[in-house]
Amino acid sequence: MFVPTRPAMVNLLIVESPGKIKTLKKILGAGWEILPSVGHICQLAQDGPEKLGFDMTGSTITCRYVPNGSRGKRIITTLKAATQKAERIYLAPDPDREGEAIAWHLARELKLTPERALRVTYTQITDQAVRAALAHPRRIDQALVEAQRARQVLDRLVGWRTSPLAWRVGGKSAGRVQSAALHLVCQREQAIQVFVPQDYWSVWVDYGPPEQQFRAYYRGSVAGQEVEEEQTADDDAQESQKIPESTRVLSQAEADRLVTVAQAEAHRVLEVRRQTTRKSPPPPFTTSSLQQAASAQLRLNPERTMQIAQKLYEGVDVGDGPTGLITYMRTDSITLAPEFVAAARAYLTEHDPQNLPTQTTRHRSKEHSQEAHEAIRPTHIDLVPQAIRSSLDNEQYRLYDLIWRRALASQCAPARLDKTRILTQSGPVFWEARGMTVAFAGYTRYWPNLEEVLVLPGVQERQPLILERAGHDQKQTQPPPRYTEAKLVQTLERLGIGRPSTFAPTVATLKERGYVELTGKALTATPLGLQVDQVLEQTLPELIQADFTAAMETALDEIAAAQRSWEHWLIDWNQSYLVPALLKANRNPSLLVANRLPGKQKNLGHARERCPTCQQPLTKVPSKKVRKGYFLKCVHCPQVVLFWSDFKKVWQTPSTEQAAPATATPPKTQPPATRKATPAPPPPSPEQNVPVAGPHLSAHPCPVCKELKLEVYSYRKGGQLKSMLRCSDARARTREDHCGVAYFPSRGVWWSKEFGELV
Repeated sequence: MFVPTRPAMVNLLIVESPGKIKTLKKILGAGWEILPSVGHICQLAQDGPEKLGFDMTGSTITCRYVPNGSRGKRIITTLKAATQKAERIYLAPDPDREGEAIAWHLARELKLTPERALRVTYTQITDQAVRAALAHPRRIDQALVEAQRARQVLDRLVGWRTSPLAWRVGGKSAGRVQSAALHLVCQREQAIQVFVPQDYWSVWVDYGPPEQQFRAYYRGSVAGQEVEEEQTADDDAQESQKIPESTRVLSQAEADRLVTVAQAEAHRVLEVRRQTTRKSPPPPFTTSSLQQAASAQLRLNPERTMQIAQKLYEGVDVGDGPTGLITYMRTDSITLAPEFVAAARAYLTEHDPQNLPTQTTRHRSKEHSQEAHEAIRPTHIDLVPQAIRSSLDNEQYRLYDLIWRRALASQCAPARLDKTRILTQSGPVFWEARGMTVAFAGYTRYWPNLEEVLVLPGVQERQPLILERAGHDQKQTQPPPRYTEAKLVQTLERLGIGRPSTFAPTVATLKERGYVELTGKALTATPLGLQVDQVLEQTLPELIQADFTAAMETALDEIAAAQRSWEHWLIDWNQSYLVPALLKANRNPSLLVANRLPGKQKNLGHARERCPTCQQPLTKVPSKKVRKGYFLKCVHCPQVVLFWSDFKKVWQTPSTEQAAPATATPPKTQPPATRKATPAPPPPSPEQNVPVAGPHLSAHPCPVCKELKLEVYSYRKGGQLKSMLRCSDARARTREDHCGVAYFPSRGVWWSKEFGELV
């Protein structure tokens, strides 16, 4: 008698990114199925009042979550089927609040009990770290989930209710963190615009003969006067050293007089001061300091830096299979794991014993840092950048080299510097020269961040000096510099605006919205950005202030530590501040109309349709992204926005089935999702995809159809010949579930945003 055997059960590991799967399969081997969630599988719905997707009733917030579009539905179906065959289910999204929320959504959608939803976290994808995490699973941390839900609801609430204020002057959106960041850029731009330069003179003298030549700068007419050196923390965004100058002289007549005195009077050495100082090594990288250093040294913007770091974290094939090269790259901690510290000291003992400090180097954590993970570091100090250079592309190599050198430097001995100060005198005038030499390089062998070396001659006190030249340079005071992307990230971190995971997206959003633009490496506020900032400053002044936004971040930290109720805090803030402020703004629309950018919006007049709330005529707002070329909105009721439906032939609000945007931006230009028919495409322009050859089948199956093959489709875009893989069924390509089936060549492989690398 045949008895069917039960299929062998496997362990299921669910991760965020498909890019991690190859590395994890190599670590875990047989008996494991590893599937990706591809980020969030759920999002807040777009239903209910103002399409917020949640209700605030009494002291409770009820959130309505829906699958994240067709991709989310497809992934949930796949994961549900996998859970039926799994003996144990491990949820391994990234180790942060957002990852904890993803794990919570996975458990919720897959209907896993708390005992079956095993949460594991690791900050490096190595054999030891992954196996240690799997050996000690835990339950989902509900406090972290609530903190992330609070952030999501807060950002939706602020973004969707305040964005209509930005619309009225031609803006696209407003937001809790992006508007505070924009205000910093606009404040700097306004300071530059009102700055009045002032002339001043730097006066100097050159001494000789050649073997004792050095330059000294005017330091006043009071004996013993000394200008202290400015002591600054290690600044990863700094790109140039300070140019030496004299005490500022504010008139040419005075500068000429000082030169005359220098030429007429004898010069002698008044004082020589020599001292040896120690310069401590910088701490290892956090998210912010990595973005700053990559910008200053590698010319990478924060967004690109994080993309490369993500790849290094997920794993790169360095000869014996994929290996995670760095630890998790979203962190504000400067702490290093004890095993790495021991490995770094062992490396120095073998390769650079003079640079090994007698005691382990420790760094002081910054105030308000969460310290949830360790700092960004290489997973193995023995993976020297030069040894694996052939396995990395140029950007990956340069960023990994930066991380490796910084981590090792943080554990080295301090540098020893010999500093010299020579004070000279000519009549009643005093002059000063400063020099510096390196007595012991220490950590600077790996992370050179010293000021320029300047060797001064060996002179003695009361020694007469020979004047060769005396002169002055006319200069002007300079306005405060515009923020670079790195400097803005540094400022956001210092002021407590946002968290490591939000720095790069915030800067990218400001550029995408057209609020700031890059002029060289500097961020310049555009006229639109200045107008949006002005409107928000007049209507919601607290919301764009750094201390107010930082206080909100502190409240979110307290929620994550289970010290505060997220619902009570959010409802109280909404009722006590946001609602009254918006009511005041909406009752005075003339305040906003007065600030409209001239020529920014074409006046299309009023439509015949009336607002369903206040019955006032709706205004036509131009938009190239919608069918009719404009949509309708009410200037009195900012939440009322209507789009034309080709299917129903009526003006209507956006469909609740439409996917929500990734950021908290109101759907003001999204076409309604009720459109069924696909309009005929217009004739292709030179910039559109123009096919150049008939498609042919590849050997790869479609990830949705399974049986049908992907076809290689060649086209010409922007004068260049390009190729992509797509489903070979023309009818299937028009269906919603196929919208993500598009693979493009990336570093020698076919890659899809939704399905990852094609194996």
